[in-house]
Amino acid sequence: MVYFAKWKIILVFAVCALGIIFVAPNFLATKTAEGLPDWLPHKQISLGLDLQGGSHLLLEVEVDAVIKEYLEGLVDSMRVELRKARIRYGGLGVEGFGATATIRKPEQLATAQKLIEQLDPNTTLEVQNGNKIVLTLTEQGIQDQRRSAIEQSIEIVRRRVDETGVREPTIQRQGEDRILVQLPGVDDPERIKRLLGKTAKLTFQMVDEQNSVEAAKAGRIPPGSVLLPEADEPGPDGKPNLLLVKKRVMVSGNTLVDAKPSVSQRTNMPVVTFRFDTIGARKFGAVTSKNVGKRFAAVLDGKVVTAPEIREPILGGSGEISGRFTTQEAQDLALLLRAGALPAPLTIMEERTVGPGLGADSIAAGKIASVIGMVAVIAFMMAAYGRFGAMADVALIFNIILIGAALSVLQATLTLPGIAGVVLTIGMAVDANVLIFERIREETRLGRTPISAVDAGYSRAIKTIIDANVTTLIAAVLLYMFGSGPVRGFAVTLSIGIVTSMFTAIMVTRLMVVTWLRRKRPRTLAI
Repeated sequence: MVYFAKWKIILVFAVCALGIIFVAPNFLATKTAEGLPDWLPHKQISLGLDLQGGSHLLLEVEVDAVIKEYLEGLVDSMRVELRKARIRYGGLGVEGFGATATIRKPEQLATAQKLIEQLDPNTTLEVQNGNKIVLTLTEQGIQDQRRSAIEQSIEIVRRRVDETGVREPTIQRQGEDRILVQLPGVDDPERIKRLLGKTAKLTFQMVDEQNSVEAAKAGRIPPGSVLLPEADEPGPDGKPNLLLVKKRVMVSGNTLVDAKPSVSQRTNMPVVTFRFDTIGARKFGAVTSKNVGKRFAAVLDGKVVTAPEIREPILGGSGEISGRFTTQEAQDLALLLRAGALPAPLTIMEERTVGPGLGADSIAAGKIASVIGMVAVIAFMMAAYGRFGAMADVALIFNIILIGAALSVLQATLTLPGIAGVVLTIGMAVDANVLIFERIREETRLGRTPISAVDAGYSRAIKTIIDANVTTLIAAVLLYMFGSGPVRGFAVTLSIGIVTSMFTAIMVTRLMVVTWLRRKRPRTLAI
Protein backbone atom coordinates (compact mmCIF):
# COMPACT_ATOMS: atom_id res chain seq x y z
CA MET A 1 0.00 0.00 0.00
CA VAL A 2 1.12 3.55 -0.69
CA TYR A 3 1.37 5.28 2.68
CA PHE A 4 2.59 8.80 3.50
CA ALA A 5 2.92 9.60 7.22
CA LYS A 6 1.39 12.82 8.56
CA TRP A 7 4.71 14.06 9.91
CA LYS A 8 6.17 13.74 6.42
CA ILE A 9 3.28 15.78 4.99
CA ILE A 10 3.88 18.48 7.61
CA LEU A 11 7.61 18.40 6.89
CA VAL A 12 7.12 18.84 3.14
CA PHE A 13 4.72 21.77 3.57
CA ALA A 14 6.93 23.39 6.23
CA VAL A 15 10.14 23.14 4.17
CA CYS A 16 8.47 24.44 1.00
CA ALA A 17 6.83 27.31 2.90
CA LEU A 18 10.11 28.28 4.56
CA GLY A 19 11.84 28.12 1.19
CA ILE A 20 9.35 30.62 -0.27
CA ILE A 21 9.68 32.92 2.77
CA PHE A 22 13.50 32.96 2.79
CA VAL A 23 13.89 33.37 -0.97
CA ALA A 24 11.35 36.24 -1.12
CA PRO A 25 13.79 39.06 -0.06
CA ASN A 26 15.78 38.41 -3.25
CA PHE A 27 12.88 39.82 -5.26
CA LEU A 28 13.03 43.12 -3.33
CA ALA A 29 15.40 46.04 -3.75
CA THR A 30 18.46 45.82 -1.49
CA LYS A 31 17.49 48.86 0.59
CA THR A 32 13.93 47.56 0.95
CA ALA A 33 15.17 44.14 2.12
CA GLU A 34 17.58 45.71 4.63
CA GLY A 35 14.74 47.84 6.00
CA LEU A 36 12.59 44.83 6.89
CA PRO A 37 12.07 44.11 10.62
CA ASP A 38 14.66 41.83 12.22
CA TRP A 39 12.07 39.13 12.87
CA LEU A 40 11.44 38.81 9.15
CA PRO A 41 13.91 37.12 6.77
CA HIS A 42 15.85 39.88 5.03
CA LYS A 43 19.06 38.25 3.79
CA GLN A 44 19.67 38.22 0.06
CA ILE A 45 21.96 36.01 -1.97
CA SER A 46 25.52 37.30 -1.69
CA LEU A 47 27.02 37.82 -5.15
CA GLY A 48 30.66 37.04 -5.84
CA LEU A 49 33.29 39.25 -7.41
CA ASP A 50 32.50 38.13 -10.96
CA LEU A 51 28.80 39.00 -10.57
CA GLN A 52 28.84 42.02 -8.27
CA GLY A 53 32.07 43.60 -9.46
CA GLY A 54 34.91 44.59 -7.15
CA SER A 55 38.65 44.29 -6.68
CA HIS A 56 41.03 41.37 -7.16
CA LEU A 57 44.49 41.66 -5.56
CA LEU A 58 47.42 39.27 -5.41
CA LEU A 59 49.79 40.23 -2.60
CA GLU A 60 53.32 39.00 -1.96
CA VAL A 61 54.62 38.83 1.60
CA GLU A 62 58.22 40.04 1.88
CA VAL A 63 59.22 37.25 4.23
CA ASP A 64 62.91 38.13 4.00
CA ALA A 65 62.13 41.31 5.93
CA VAL A 66 60.73 39.18 8.76
CA ILE A 67 63.87 37.06 8.91
CA LYS A 68 66.06 40.17 8.88
CA GLU A 69 64.05 41.72 11.71
CA TYR A 70 64.31 38.48 13.69
CA LEU A 71 68.09 38.45 13.21
CA GLU A 72 68.32 42.09 14.29
CA GLY A 73 66.55 41.04 17.48
CA LEU A 74 69.23 38.38 17.96
CA VAL A 75 71.89 41.05 17.46
CA ASP A 76 70.32 43.17 20.21
CA SER A 77 70.23 40.15 22.52
CA MET A 78 73.89 39.42 21.76
CA ARG A 79 74.79 43.04 22.56
CA VAL A 80 72.98 42.86 25.92
CA GLU A 81 74.58 39.54 26.94
CA LEU A 82 78.09 40.58 25.93
CA ARG A 83 77.80 43.88 27.76
CA LYS A 84 76.55 42.16 30.91
CA ALA A 85 79.57 39.85 30.85
CA ARG A 86 81.87 42.82 30.05
CA ILE A 87 83.18 41.13 26.94
CA ARG A 88 84.78 43.44 24.40
CA TYR A 89 83.37 42.98 20.91
CA GLY A 90 83.04 44.59 17.50
CA GLY A 91 81.52 43.90 14.11
CA LEU A 92 78.09 43.25 15.59
CA GLY A 93 75.51 42.94 12.80
CA VAL A 94 73.55 40.76 10.37
CA GLU A 95 75.14 38.80 7.54
CA GLY A 96 72.92 36.64 5.35
CA PHE A 97 70.86 34.38 7.64
CA GLY A 98 73.10 34.92 10.65
CA ALA A 99 74.06 37.40 13.38
CA THR A 100 77.78 38.06 13.84
CA ALA A 101 80.07 39.43 16.54
CA THR A 102 83.87 39.66 16.66
CA ILE A 103 85.41 39.02 20.11
CA ARG A 104 88.44 41.23 20.65
CA LYS A 105 90.10 39.24 23.47
CA PRO A 106 90.81 35.53 22.67
CA GLU A 107 90.48 34.53 26.35
CA GLN A 108 86.86 35.72 26.36
CA LEU A 109 85.85 33.72 23.27
CA ALA A 110 84.73 30.57 25.13
CA THR A 111 82.58 32.58 27.55
CA ALA A 112 81.02 34.51 24.68
CA GLN A 113 80.20 31.25 22.86
CA LYS A 114 78.37 29.84 25.90
CA LEU A 115 76.32 33.02 26.30
CA ILE A 116 75.38 33.39 22.64
CA GLU A 117 74.56 29.75 21.77
CA GLN A 118 71.82 29.76 24.44
CA LEU A 119 69.94 32.68 22.90
CA ASP A 120 67.88 30.69 20.37
CA PRO A 121 67.43 26.91 19.97
CA ASN A 122 66.75 27.36 16.22
CA THR A 123 70.30 28.53 15.51
CA THR A 124 73.73 27.01 15.05
CA LEU A 125 76.94 28.66 16.27
CA GLU A 126 80.17 28.73 14.30
CA VAL A 127 83.52 30.44 14.94
CA GLN A 128 85.26 31.91 11.92
CA ASN A 129 88.76 33.39 11.61
CA GLY A 130 89.49 32.43 15.20
CA ASN A 131 87.43 35.17 16.87
CA LYS A 132 84.29 35.82 14.78
CA ILE A 133 81.11 34.24 16.15
CA VAL A 134 78.35 33.57 13.59
CA LEU A 135 74.89 32.60 14.93
CA THR A 136 73.00 31.20 11.92
CA LEU A 137 69.31 30.30 11.68
CA THR A 138 68.70 26.64 10.90
CA GLU A 139 66.66 25.64 7.84
CA GLN A 140 63.80 24.69 10.17
CA GLY A 141 64.04 28.08 11.88
CA ILE A 142 63.86 29.87 8.52
CA GLN A 143 60.84 27.81 7.45
CA ASP A 144 59.11 28.49 10.79
CA GLN A 145 59.61 32.23 10.35
CA ARG A 146 58.28 32.11 6.78
CA ARG A 147 55.21 30.06 7.71
CA SER A 148 54.46 32.26 10.72
CA ALA A 149 54.79 35.42 8.61
CA ILE A 150 52.35 34.13 5.96
CA GLU A 151 49.77 32.90 8.47
CA GLN A 152 49.94 36.09 10.53
CA SER A 153 49.73 38.25 7.39
CA ILE A 154 46.58 36.43 6.22
CA GLU A 155 44.96 36.96 9.62
CA ILE A 156 45.88 40.67 9.73
CA VAL A 157 44.65 41.21 6.15
CA ARG A 158 41.37 39.51 7.06
CA ARG A 159 40.95 41.77 10.11
CA ARG A 160 41.63 44.91 8.10
CA VAL A 161 39.22 43.93 5.34
CA ASP A 162 36.52 42.98 7.87
CA GLU A 163 36.90 46.40 9.53
CA THR A 164 35.98 48.08 6.23
CA GLY A 165 32.65 46.22 6.11
CA VAL A 166 33.27 44.31 2.85
CA ARG A 167 30.85 41.37 2.63
CA GLU A 168 32.03 37.86 1.79
CA PRO A 169 35.68 38.63 0.95
CA THR A 170 37.92 35.83 -0.28
CA ILE A 171 41.30 35.83 1.49
CA GLN A 172 43.49 32.78 1.05
CA ARG A 173 47.07 31.69 0.60
CA GLN A 174 48.34 31.15 -2.92
CA GLY A 175 51.70 29.51 -3.48
CA GLU A 176 54.48 29.81 -0.91
CA ASP A 177 54.43 33.51 -0.08
CA ARG A 178 51.39 35.10 -1.75
CA ILE A 179 47.89 36.01 -0.60
CA LEU A 180 44.84 36.20 -2.88
CA VAL A 181 42.32 38.88 -1.91
CA GLN A 182 38.97 39.22 -3.70
CA LEU A 183 36.64 41.98 -2.51
CA PRO A 184 33.14 41.92 -4.04
CA GLY A 185 31.34 45.24 -4.29
CA VAL A 186 34.32 47.43 -3.34
CA ASP A 187 33.72 50.93 -4.72
CA ASP A 188 37.02 52.43 -3.46
CA PRO A 189 39.80 49.93 -4.26
CA GLU A 190 42.50 52.58 -3.77
CA ARG A 191 41.62 52.89 -0.09
CA ILE A 192 41.78 49.11 0.34
CA LYS A 193 45.20 49.10 -1.33
CA ARG A 194 46.42 51.81 1.01
CA LEU A 195 45.17 49.90 4.04
CA LEU A 196 46.74 46.62 2.94
CA GLY A 197 49.97 48.26 1.81
CA LYS A 198 50.79 49.71 5.23
CA THR A 199 52.65 47.54 7.71
CA ALA A 200 51.17 49.62 10.59
CA LYS A 201 53.98 48.71 12.99
CA LEU A 202 53.72 51.15 15.89
CA THR A 203 56.47 51.55 18.47
CA PHE A 204 57.19 54.09 21.20
CA GLN A 205 60.87 55.11 21.49
CA MET A 206 62.77 57.82 23.31
CA VAL A 207 64.17 60.74 21.33
CA ASP A 208 67.99 60.98 21.54
CA GLU A 209 68.42 64.52 22.84
CA GLN A 210 72.02 64.05 23.97
CA ASN A 211 73.46 63.91 20.45
CA SER A 212 73.25 66.30 17.54
CA VAL A 213 70.95 65.63 14.63
CA GLU A 214 73.32 67.58 12.36
CA ALA A 215 76.24 65.32 13.34
CA ALA A 216 74.11 62.27 12.68
CA LYS A 217 73.18 63.66 9.25
CA ALA A 218 76.91 64.01 8.55
CA GLY A 219 77.32 60.28 9.18
CA ARG A 220 78.26 60.30 12.87
CA ILE A 221 75.25 58.36 14.15
CA PRO A 222 75.85 57.27 17.75
CA PRO A 223 75.52 53.52 18.57
CA GLY A 224 72.01 52.60 19.73
CA SER A 225 70.34 55.46 17.83
CA VAL A 226 68.88 55.90 14.36
CA LEU A 227 67.81 58.78 12.14
CA LEU A 228 64.12 58.58 11.22
CA PRO A 229 62.06 60.87 8.98
CA GLU A 230 59.14 62.74 10.47
CA ALA A 231 55.70 62.20 8.97
CA ASP A 232 55.07 65.94 9.18
CA GLU A 233 55.39 68.34 6.27
CA PRO A 234 58.85 68.37 4.59
CA GLY A 235 61.41 71.05 5.33
CA PRO A 236 62.35 74.05 3.15
CA ASP A 237 64.52 71.84 0.90
CA GLY A 238 61.57 69.57 0.14
CA LYS A 239 63.12 66.67 2.06
CA PRO A 240 61.50 65.20 5.20
CA ASN A 241 62.71 66.46 8.55
CA LEU A 242 64.87 63.94 10.40
CA LEU A 243 64.84 63.11 14.09
CA LEU A 244 67.43 61.15 16.09
CA VAL A 245 65.64 58.37 17.95
CA LYS A 246 67.00 55.64 20.18
CA LYS A 247 66.70 52.16 18.70
CA ARG A 248 65.39 50.55 21.86
CA VAL A 249 61.62 50.03 21.73
CA MET A 250 60.18 51.11 25.08
CA VAL A 251 56.58 50.06 24.36
CA SER A 252 55.32 48.04 21.38
CA GLY A 253 52.05 48.61 19.56
CA ASN A 254 51.38 44.87 19.94
CA THR A 255 49.98 45.62 23.39
CA LEU A 256 47.26 47.94 22.05
CA VAL A 257 43.71 46.74 22.65
CA ASP A 258 41.79 49.60 21.06
CA ALA A 259 42.26 52.63 18.83
CA LYS A 260 39.64 55.17 17.77
CA PRO A 261 39.57 58.35 15.69
CA SER A 262 38.78 61.45 17.72
CA VAL A 263 39.16 65.21 17.78
CA SER A 264 41.72 66.93 20.00
CA GLN A 265 40.18 69.28 22.56
CA ARG A 266 43.31 71.49 22.44
CA THR A 267 43.79 71.87 18.68
CA ASN A 268 40.38 70.77 17.36
CA MET A 269 42.26 68.55 14.88
CA PRO A 270 41.68 64.86 14.13
CA VAL A 271 43.74 62.55 16.36
CA VAL A 272 43.81 58.84 17.18
CA THR A 273 43.23 57.79 20.77
CA PHE A 274 44.59 54.43 21.91
CA ARG A 275 44.44 52.14 24.92
CA PHE A 276 46.93 49.51 26.09
CA ASP A 277 46.32 46.17 27.76
CA THR A 278 47.51 45.62 31.34
CA ILE A 279 51.11 44.83 30.39
CA GLY A 280 51.36 47.71 27.92
CA ALA A 281 49.79 50.16 30.38
CA ARG A 282 52.31 49.16 33.05
CA LYS A 283 55.26 49.63 30.67
CA PHE A 284 53.89 52.92 29.33
CA GLY A 285 53.37 54.23 32.87
CA ALA A 286 56.87 53.20 33.95
CA VAL A 287 58.54 54.83 30.91
CA THR A 288 56.65 58.12 31.22
CA SER A 289 57.31 58.23 34.98
CA LYS A 290 61.08 57.88 34.55
CA ASN A 291 61.38 60.28 31.62
CA VAL A 292 59.35 63.36 32.58
CA GLY A 293 60.62 66.34 30.61
CA LYS A 294 61.99 64.21 27.77
CA ARG A 295 60.56 63.67 24.30
CA PHE A 296 58.78 60.41 23.52
CA ALA A 297 58.39 59.44 19.84
CA ALA A 298 55.53 57.44 18.35
CA VAL A 299 57.03 55.68 15.31
CA LEU A 300 54.72 54.22 12.66
CA ASP A 301 56.29 52.19 9.85
CA GLY A 302 59.69 53.82 10.32
CA LYS A 303 58.34 57.39 10.45
CA VAL A 304 57.96 59.58 13.51
CA VAL A 305 54.29 60.49 13.70
CA THR A 306 54.60 62.61 16.81
CA ALA A 307 57.29 63.25 19.42
CA PRO A 308 55.82 65.29 22.28
CA GLU A 309 57.48 66.10 25.57
CA ILE A 310 56.40 63.99 28.54
CA ARG A 311 54.95 66.58 30.91
CA GLU A 312 53.71 64.14 33.54
CA PRO A 313 53.47 60.37 34.07
CA ILE A 314 50.72 58.73 31.99
CA LEU A 315 49.42 55.97 34.23
CA GLY A 316 45.97 55.30 32.75
CA GLY A 317 47.22 53.13 29.90
CA SER A 318 45.79 55.42 27.23
CA GLY A 319 46.95 58.32 25.09
CA GLU A 320 46.61 59.94 21.70
CA ILE A 321 48.59 60.20 18.49
CA SER A 322 48.43 63.62 16.90
CA GLY A 323 49.67 64.80 13.52
CA ARG A 324 48.48 66.51 10.40
CA PHE A 325 45.70 63.96 9.88
CA THR A 326 42.58 64.37 7.84
CA THR A 327 39.43 62.75 9.24
CA GLN A 328 39.76 59.84 6.77
CA GLU A 329 43.46 59.35 7.63
CA ALA A 330 42.65 59.26 11.36
CA GLN A 331 39.93 56.67 10.74
CA ASP A 332 42.26 54.52 8.62
CA LEU A 333 45.11 54.74 11.15
CA ALA A 334 42.76 53.70 13.96
CA LEU A 335 41.55 50.79 11.81
CA LEU A 336 45.13 49.67 11.14
CA LEU A 337 46.10 49.84 14.80
CA ARG A 338 43.01 47.87 15.86
CA ALA A 339 43.68 45.17 13.27
CA GLY A 340 47.34 44.84 14.25
CA ALA A 341 50.65 45.26 12.47
CA LEU A 342 51.69 43.12 9.55
CA PRO A 343 54.80 41.05 10.28
CA ALA A 344 56.20 42.00 6.85
CA PRO A 345 55.46 44.47 4.06
CA LEU A 346 53.04 43.40 1.32
CA THR A 347 53.69 44.03 -2.37
CA ILE A 348 50.81 44.15 -4.85
CA MET A 349 51.82 41.72 -7.61
CA GLU A 350 48.56 41.72 -9.56
CA GLU A 351 45.49 43.92 -9.55
CA ARG A 352 42.24 43.57 -11.46
CA THR A 353 39.03 45.51 -11.16
CA VAL A 354 35.75 43.94 -12.26
CA GLY A 355 33.07 46.45 -13.18
CA PRO A 356 29.48 45.89 -12.03
CA GLY A 357 28.34 46.10 -15.66
CA LEU A 358 30.17 42.88 -16.52
CA GLY A 359 28.60 41.23 -13.49
CA ALA A 360 25.13 42.39 -14.55
CA ASP A 361 25.70 40.92 -18.01
CA SER A 362 26.79 37.62 -16.43
CA ILE A 363 23.70 37.51 -14.23
CA ALA A 364 21.45 38.23 -17.22
CA ALA A 365 23.14 35.48 -19.24
CA GLY A 366 22.83 33.11 -16.30
CA LYS A 367 19.12 33.88 -15.97
CA ILE A 368 18.55 33.21 -19.66
CA ALA A 369 20.45 29.92 -19.47
CA SER A 370 18.52 28.88 -16.37
CA VAL A 371 15.14 29.73 -17.90
CA ILE A 372 15.93 27.96 -21.17
CA GLY A 373 17.18 24.90 -19.31
CA MET A 374 14.17 24.85 -17.03
CA VAL A 375 11.67 25.25 -19.88
CA ALA A 376 13.35 22.45 -21.84
CA VAL A 377 13.31 20.10 -18.85
CA ILE A 378 9.66 20.91 -18.05
CA ALA A 379 8.61 20.31 -21.66
CA PHE A 380 10.50 17.02 -21.84
CA MET A 381 9.07 15.68 -18.58
CA MET A 382 5.49 16.54 -19.57
CA ALA A 383 5.93 14.99 -23.01
CA ALA A 384 7.56 11.84 -21.65
CA TYR A 385 5.49 11.17 -18.52
CA GLY A 386 2.31 13.23 -18.83
CA ARG A 387 0.63 13.93 -15.50
CA PHE A 388 3.54 12.43 -13.57
CA GLY A 389 5.95 14.66 -15.50
CA ALA A 390 3.88 17.73 -14.53
CA MET A 391 4.21 16.71 -10.86
CA ALA A 392 7.99 16.38 -11.30
CA ASP A 393 8.01 19.87 -12.87
CA VAL A 394 6.24 21.36 -9.83
CA ALA A 395 8.87 19.69 -7.62
CA LEU A 396 11.59 21.16 -9.86
CA ILE A 397 10.24 24.68 -9.28
CA PHE A 398 10.33 24.11 -5.53
CA ASN A 399 13.86 22.78 -5.92
CA ILE A 400 15.01 26.08 -7.44
CA ILE A 401 13.22 27.97 -4.66
CA LEU A 402 14.97 25.89 -1.98
CA ILE A 403 18.38 26.45 -3.60
CA GLY A 404 17.82 30.23 -3.53
CA ALA A 405 16.60 30.07 0.07
CA ALA A 406 19.62 28.00 1.16
CA LEU A 407 22.05 30.42 -0.52
CA SER A 408 20.32 33.34 1.23
CA VAL A 409 20.27 31.76 4.70
CA LEU A 410 23.83 30.40 4.54
CA GLN A 411 25.08 33.63 2.91
CA ALA A 412 27.06 31.47 0.51
CA THR A 413 28.61 33.52 -2.26
CA LEU A 414 27.03 32.98 -5.69
CA THR A 415 29.60 33.16 -8.47
CA LEU A 416 29.37 32.72 -12.24
CA PRO A 417 30.46 29.05 -11.93
CA GLY A 418 27.85 28.83 -9.19
CA ILE A 419 25.18 29.77 -11.72
CA ALA A 420 26.54 26.95 -13.88
CA GLY A 421 26.03 24.67 -10.89
CA VAL A 422 22.39 25.79 -10.63
CA VAL A 423 21.80 25.15 -14.34
CA LEU A 424 23.39 21.71 -13.99
CA THR A 425 21.18 21.01 -10.97
CA ILE A 426 18.07 21.83 -13.00
CA GLY A 427 19.01 19.09 -15.44
CA MET A 428 20.02 16.63 -12.73
CA ALA A 429 17.05 17.31 -10.45
CA VAL A 430 14.65 15.21 -12.52
CA ASP A 431 17.02 12.24 -12.75
CA ALA A 432 15.55 10.71 -9.60
CA ASN A 433 12.02 11.13 -10.94
CA VAL A 434 13.03 9.56 -14.26
CA LEU A 435 14.39 6.52 -12.41
CA ILE A 436 11.21 6.24 -10.32
CA PHE A 437 8.83 6.72 -13.27
CA GLU A 438 10.67 4.21 -15.44
CA ARG A 439 10.49 1.70 -12.59
CA ILE A 440 6.75 2.35 -12.25
CA ARG A 441 6.35 1.73 -16.00
CA GLU A 442 8.11 -1.62 -15.71
CA GLU A 443 5.95 -2.67 -12.76
CA THR A 444 2.82 -1.61 -14.68
CA ARG A 445 3.84 -3.72 -17.69
CA LEU A 446 4.24 -6.70 -15.32
CA GLY A 447 0.55 -6.40 -14.48
CA ARG A 448 0.71 -4.70 -11.08
CA THR A 449 -2.12 -2.45 -9.91
CA PRO A 450 -1.48 1.34 -9.93
CA ILE A 451 -0.97 1.55 -6.16
CA SER A 452 1.29 -1.52 -6.12
CA ALA A 453 3.29 -0.24 -9.10
CA VAL A 454 3.86 3.18 -7.50
CA ASP A 455 4.82 1.62 -4.19
CA ALA A 456 7.28 -0.75 -5.87
CA GLY A 457 8.65 2.02 -8.07
CA TYR A 458 9.57 4.26 -5.14
CA SER A 459 10.83 1.51 -2.83
CA ARG A 460 13.07 -0.15 -5.44
CA ALA A 461 14.48 3.01 -7.02
CA ILE A 462 15.32 4.76 -3.75
CA LYS A 463 18.64 2.91 -3.24
CA THR A 464 19.86 3.77 -6.73
CA ILE A 465 18.88 7.42 -6.24
CA ILE A 466 20.72 7.68 -2.92
CA ASP A 467 23.84 5.99 -4.29
CA ALA A 468 23.99 8.24 -7.35
CA ASN A 469 23.45 11.47 -5.40
CA VAL A 470 25.78 10.60 -2.51
CA THR A 471 28.67 9.87 -4.88
CA THR A 472 28.07 13.19 -6.65
CA LEU A 473 27.86 14.95 -3.28
CA ILE A 474 31.21 13.45 -2.24
CA ALA A 475 32.79 14.79 -5.41
CA ALA A 476 31.26 18.24 -4.76
CA VAL A 477 32.57 18.28 -1.17
CA LEU A 478 36.07 17.37 -2.38
CA LEU A 479 35.90 20.15 -4.96
CA TYR A 480 35.03 22.60 -2.18
CA MET A 481 37.79 21.34 0.14
CA PHE A 482 40.61 21.33 -2.38
CA GLY A 483 39.39 23.85 -4.93
CA SER A 484 39.62 27.62 -4.79
CA GLY A 485 37.65 30.61 -6.05
CA PRO A 486 35.41 29.62 -9.01
CA VAL A 487 35.70 25.89 -8.30
CA ARG A 488 34.39 26.35 -4.77
CA GLY A 489 31.51 28.51 -6.04
CA PHE A 490 30.48 25.70 -8.38
CA ALA A 491 30.82 23.11 -5.58
CA VAL A 492 28.59 25.13 -3.22
CA THR A 493 25.60 25.38 -5.54
CA LEU A 494 26.06 21.80 -6.74
CA SER A 495 26.09 20.47 -3.16
CA ILE A 496 23.01 22.46 -2.16
CA GLY A 497 21.26 21.41 -5.39
CA ILE A 498 21.92 17.71 -4.75
CA VAL A 499 20.40 17.88 -1.26
CA THR A 500 17.34 19.89 -2.35
CA SER A 501 16.74 17.76 -5.46
CA MET A 502 16.74 14.57 -3.39
CA PHE A 503 14.21 16.13 -1.04
CA THR A 504 11.91 17.36 -3.79
CA ALA A 505 12.17 14.15 -5.88
CA ILE A 506 11.63 11.73 -3.00
CA MET A 507 9.30 13.77 -0.77
CA VAL A 508 7.49 16.47 -2.76
CA THR A 509 6.80 14.45 -5.92
CA ARG A 510 5.77 11.39 -3.93
CA LEU A 511 3.32 13.44 -1.84
CA MET A 512 1.63 14.70 -5.02
CA VAL A 513 1.52 11.20 -6.55
CA VAL A 514 0.08 9.64 -3.36
CA THR A 515 -2.52 12.41 -3.01
CA TRP A 516 -3.63 11.91 -6.63
CA LEU A 517 -3.84 8.14 -6.20
CA ARG A 518 -5.97 8.41 -3.09
CA ARG A 519 -8.40 10.88 -4.62
CA LYS A 520 -8.76 9.43 -8.13
CA ARG A 521 -8.05 5.73 -7.45
CA PRO A 522 -7.32 5.06 -11.15
CA ARG A 523 -7.52 1.53 -12.51
CA THR A 524 -4.63 2.10 -14.95
CA LEU A 525 -1.64 4.42 -15.02
CA ALA A 526 -1.05 6.63 -18.07
CA ILE A 527 2.71 7.01 -17.71
